[in-house]
Amino acid sequence: MQQLEGYDQMNGGTAFHIQLLSKIIDMNQYPLIKLMIEKNISLEEYNELMEMLERLNDTYELQQEEGLLDFTSLLIHFAGMLNEKLDPNQTIRALRKEGYYTKLMEEFIRIVEKGETKNRRK
Repeated sequence: MQQLEGYDQMNGGTAFHIQLLSKIIDMNQYPLIKLMIEKNISLEEYNELMEMLERLNDTYELQQEEGLLDFTSLLIHFAGMLNEKLDPNQTIRALRKEGYYTKLMEEFIRIVEKGETKNRRK
């Protein structure tokens, strides 16, 4: 069996088990999980992210029903409240790819891409 590098005896088996799992799972299919592992996000931080997303999604759906067309304020809130370990764009794309809050993430991606296009024209 191939030796795995970086196994830390002090860390118990957890780091070793994660390395083993990453060898058998295509982590590109699970970008959010990969991001959580790479950025060393704790369970508490993960739960805070999911609770924030639930609230933002509820607000998004309510505002959509009311006929609001611009959801930039929700994106700004998301980026401002996001854990400092995480990049907003990378997190949004990972959430979308894994199917979390699909409509909201697609809206955020649309806003970001619209802003990028606007900046390229300048």
